[in-house]
Amino acid sequence: MSGGVPGRSGRTRRVLRGPSAEAVPTLVARACTLVGLLDIAGGVFPRFRHSRMHALAEVLPGSFGPFAAALSLSVGVLLLLLAHGLRRRKRRAWRAAVLLLPAGAAAQFAYRHSVIGVVLSVALLAPLLRHRDEFAALPDPRSRWRALANFVLMGAGSLALGLVIVSVHEDRMIGDPSLADRISHVLYGLIGFEGPVDYAGPTSWTVAFSLGALGWLTAVTTIYLAFRPEHPAAHLTEDDEARLRVLLDKHGGRDSLGHFALRRDKAVVFSPSGKAAVTYRVVSGVMLASGDPIGDVEAWPGAIERFMDEARAHSWTPAVMGCSETGGEVWTRETGLDALELGDEAVVDVADFSLSGRAMRNVRQMVKRIERAGYETRVRRIRDLGEGELERIRRAAEDWRGTDTERGFSMALGRIGDPSDGDCLIATAHKADDPPGPYGDLKAVLHFVPWGPDGVSLDLMRRDRAADPGMNELLIVAALQAAPRLGIDRVSLNFAMFRSALARGEKIGAGPVLRAWRGLLVFLSRWFQIESLYKFNAKFRPRWEPRFVVYAASRDLPRIGLAAMQAEGFVNLALPRVLRRRAPAPRPCAHAAAERGVRAA
Repeated sequence: MSGGVPGRSGRTRRVLRGPSAEAVPTLVARACTLVGLLDIAGGVFPRFRHSRMHALAEVLPGSFGPFAAALSLSVGVLLLLLAHGLRRRKRRAWRAAVLLLPAGAAAQFAYRHSVIGVVLSVALLAPLLRHRDEFAALPDPRSRWRALANFVLMGAGSLALGLVIVSVHEDRMIGDPSLADRISHVLYGLIGFEGPVDYAGPTSWTVAFSLGALGWLTAVTTIYLAFRPEHPAAHLTEDDEARLRVLLDKHGGRDSLGHFALRRDKAVVFSPSGKAAVTYRVVSGVMLASGDPIGDVEAWPGAIERFMDEARAHSWTPAVMGCSETGGEVWTRETGLDALELGDEAVVDVADFSLSGRAMRNVRQMVKRIERAGYETRVRRIRDLGEGELERIRRAAEDWRGTDTERGFSMALGRIGDPSDGDCLIATAHKADDPPGPYGDLKAVLHFVPWGPDGVSLDLMRRDRAADPGMNELLIVAALQAAPRLGIDRVSLNFAMFRSALARGEKIGAGPVLRAWRGLLVFLSRWFQIESLYKFNAKFRPRWEPRFVVYAASRDLPRIGLAAMQAEGFVNLALPRVLRRRAPAPRPCAHAAAERGVRAA
């Protein structure tokens, strides 16, 4: 299927960084961590400070000695914070490290018992300067809520390290202060006041300066994060969306996930010719694309190259969720990335669908039972609904959502009833006999997005929890039966993760490894509905189309998996709702995304 795609592997693979190039930032980051730890140790533990240099520092005027200890401690903490940015080749982390290392070396020279710390600082500064071109990555999307996270984490770390600072000078303590007194002393010291613990000699100054430095670091880093300019995550502009719609009009029938590229919380890169595009979102440093590239397959390599250029510029980890077999072949050939089968998409060919036969007996009986209970269905294009009915459907879909947060990324559009989505299909279930509720007689909603001119792809399923079971089956059957009069030949249903493992693991003759893997998936289904989605899809006798995840290295898979779960809404690392800033109004509307487990990749 990938034949005809021009071979441009050499050109695109140069976008990727080889093992030697990646090794420099990694080694520098590790060395930065080591130097940071030594600087912290030099500023905390007394045994590192008994030397001729320490004796000289003791006779210097004023508080030079305690100041040097606090400086060493501060530089060490900051180097630890910068190590992650250096590993990701961030330019700003490099600049900060170049400034901090000489300061740390000076503090070590003034106060530590040997020159080892000085030598290590200089030894780290040399490769930083020599390989400065390696550290050119641009900043990530960011928001000010990270200031609160920094305050909590730095505050906790400062409290723990402060307790160590207070306790390592136990031989010079006056009296025997309790743990509560020591904690109080740390808390007072962090904000610049004298606490209840007292020491003999100049140790009181050393402890006070060190605690004050920790409090200063916590305050300064939090203020910096709170007031630095925001770099919001990129999103589709109106021009981007218009260009994507042109590509989908010409090539949208190739991939059932193509229309989901129009989610407005995604960004996009286009090929140089403008004939292909890749949409993505950045989550926790992972640049997540979804589905196949949009547009002419001949132009895919150009869009993929631009995607990899963007990932390299920001030092993001590239990944693709849910691409087809053709897409996986092109991605791996053009970039050198690897692909792993993620699951299967259930696709029903309308011409082959029928409720007849023993295999469809359970679905047939459920549908007939619900119809006898007085439910009726309507299947229409969005453009054929009035604004009043659309508004009721939007509110119902929002209120019937089963989770606190919206879910969906790779297989969810994130809105219903947008004027530009007139070709979307909506199936609704109604029961006129019941007393009218806030949404009239509406009981369930299914929303489908276009898949080229002759297909649709399931977006979301929502139902009134008080309605009879089987609403989703009823509406899927209704949509399949109405498909011929709407010119629809194929319907893409839910995505079933690890379907092949579940199917093979329950067959006679399955080996112990396969059975154990299936058992683990069944166990995880308690939270992620892996098995239930597979069994739900299988009711409609679909054909299974494999979907893949594309990644750079096996060590990246856990990080990619976490980022994908964040994007899909299964893991929420945002602030509590009461502390979140109100989001700006969407353009022009943004409503419910996918129901729990539905279309989740």
